[in-house]
Amino acid sequence: MKKLVLAYSGGLDTSYCAKFLSQVEDFEVHAVSVNTGGFEAEEIDAIGKKAIQLGASSYKSIDAVQTFYDKVVKYLIFGNVLKNNTYPLSVSAERIVQAIEIVNYAKEVGANFIAHGSTGAGNDQVRFDMIFQTLAPEIEIVTPIRDLKLSRQEEINFLKEHGVDLPWEKAKYSINKGLWGTSVGGQETLTSHEGLPDDAYPSALSQEAPRNLKLTFQQGELKAIDDKEDSFVNNIESLSKIASAYAIGRDIHVGDTIIGIKGRVGFEAAAPLIIIKSHHLLEKHTLTKWQQHHKEQLGNWYGMLLHEGQYLDAVMRNIEAFLTDTQKNVSGDVFVTLHPYRFSLNGISSAHDLMSASFASYGETNEGWTAEDAKGFIKITANQGKIYNHINS
Repeated sequence: MKKLVLAYSGGLDTSYCAKFLSQVEDFEVHAVSVNTGGFEAEEIDAIGKKAIQLGASSYKSIDAVQTFYDKVVKYLIFGNVLKNNTYPLSVSAERIVQAIEIVNYAKEVGANFIAHGSTGAGNDQVRFDMIFQTLAPEIEIVTPIRDLKLSRQEEINFLKEHGVDLPWEKAKYSINKGLWGTSVGGQETLTSHEGLPDDAYPSALSQEAPRNLKLTFQQGELKAIDDKEDSFVNNIESLSKIASAYAIGRDIHVGDTIIGIKGRVGFEAAAPLIIIKSHHLLEKHTLTKWQQHHKEQLGNWYGMLLHEGQYLDAVMRNIEAFLTDTQKNVSGDVFVTLHPYRFSLNGISSAHDLMSASFASYGETNEGWTAEDAKGFIKITANQGKIYNHINS
């Protein structure tokens, strides 16, 4: 039989693929899911049992949470990446790591085919196909949903005809949870004017009394919360649990898809938003003006290229090297207060704080130059503007 690895989530599209490819197309289907955060052991076990029930010869779950942090999330923090100044790339960033893990697994088991359940209308088809083609051009990509242009009802009808009568009612809201946030899609996000109601978001408001937190960063990474040290991944998960109780991190992102159409998606990303904003504040105190200027540009490019599926381009390693180098002095504490639906940044404490009063205080006194020095500096700095206005007035 033809050996095929299927990127399997347990949803309708990939369940159709498992049945169709194993029973109609006579593939030896090896289902695999990649956990980049948000899955409990019971959920993974249920997904695996369903895959076998649908005709898969085997099922494997790959734990890639740490890999996701090391390969992607760390650089999203270093770059303060928020797509369109809003979205921390919660789901789109996951797809890259999932695709890499899947193609590596396909090579490991000697598969000649890889399948995924993407349609022809979204971003994920681009991300998956580009990674697969780049890392394994010899492996053929199979995409039944896209190629056959199937509707949801057609998939359900096929499964019922082949003895699979599972409940496939479409949930009112589509939730995709991972380490770096949760996406929320629903009828409202298909419009341009409607917002998502409170009950669409996975975390309900359960804490209202303000809470102060101290976030400790070491070279740009979250080392401790309130002086309690843990792994970087565990700290993200702990902060998410604390801040989600305040219903922090809700918003709707409006973006341009890779294929050229605009789309909206709701998201809840309490920990990512607090970490990025806290990290950025610490950088304002510890980096030079020009470091911040160039970091902002390269951070935006990194996020854009990641979103567009260009993770394997060599320029991404160049940008990662630059971002990592800028973090040498980004260490210290950031003081945050959590409130219902929002948070405030109160200040920082760092041995690398460039706002040192021993040299000068903004708008007040200085120790490093005289009044005559200041007047001469201003006169020379104004020269270009004076010449331009004199010639062109």
